[in-house]
Amino acid sequence: MSALVYRLPSLSGRFVPVWRRNLLVWRKLAVASVIGNIAEPLITLLAFGYGLGSLLQQIDGVPYIEFLASGSICMSVMMASSFEALYSAFSRMHVQKTWESLLNTPLELDDIVLAEMLWAATKAMISGLAILLVLFALGIGLHPTTLLAPPLLFLTGVCFASIALIMNAIARAYDFFTYYFTLVLTPMIFVSGVYYPVAQLPAWLQSVADVLPLSAAVRLVRPLLLGRLPESPAPDLAILVVSTAVAFYIATVLTRRRLLK
Repeated sequence: MSALVYRLPSLSGRFVPVWRRNLLVWRKLAVASVIGNIAEPLITLLAFGYGLGSLLQQIDGVPYIEFLASGSICMSVMMASSFEALYSAFSRMHVQKTWESLLNTPLELDDIVLAEMLWAATKAMISGLAILLVLFALGIGLHPTTLLAPPLLFLTGVCFASIALIMNAIARAYDFFTYYFTLVLTPMIFVSGVYYPVAQLPAWLQSVADVLPLSAAVRLVRPLLLGRLPESPAPDLAILVVSTAVAFYIATVLTRRRLLK
């Protein structure tokens, strides 16, 4: 039994019906969901971008509102994917017993975990695209390079959904997620270059920030929205891919331990 729990995730196309089921359920509240996901980053953008931006005109030669917008969209994708892989996935797993019903079909638990991760990333990317459209309306990100941003936003969603599913696997109640948002995600936002350059931080904190997945996402997406390509994308892509692979494996193992006793 132990060997089965710790084996590598079994990946197959069987996740598609589960992903589609989540999509069909979400479509009933799609508009309200998207508005809810983009409201906070847009309020932040308007309040800080125009408010603080009137005092702080530029950062590294970039208008502050553009600097903030290119970081906020990564933050929004992180939060949207985390919320879906925590609260919504926990509801389906623990409260509604949807996972239990799915396991009575030819599906395996690995298929369900994979579907939840990809669905959370998909929903987060939809929110990210909605924010992009608003940024275009504000005259931000109107560059050909911005077309490269959506795949990176999806990868960011995949990464943080995988991490969130670890929390989902060990949580006993919704209250547990408050600690994750407060003690992990919020500090990460403030040290990952969303609001100000990482170079403003102490040297030791810069070293920590450099390997965080949100920092990697910001370093990849921000240049694209500013009309240029990232200078060294390979290390940042590696951070996101490796973080995703490790987190998804841990999440799968912990979910097996919880549900396949």
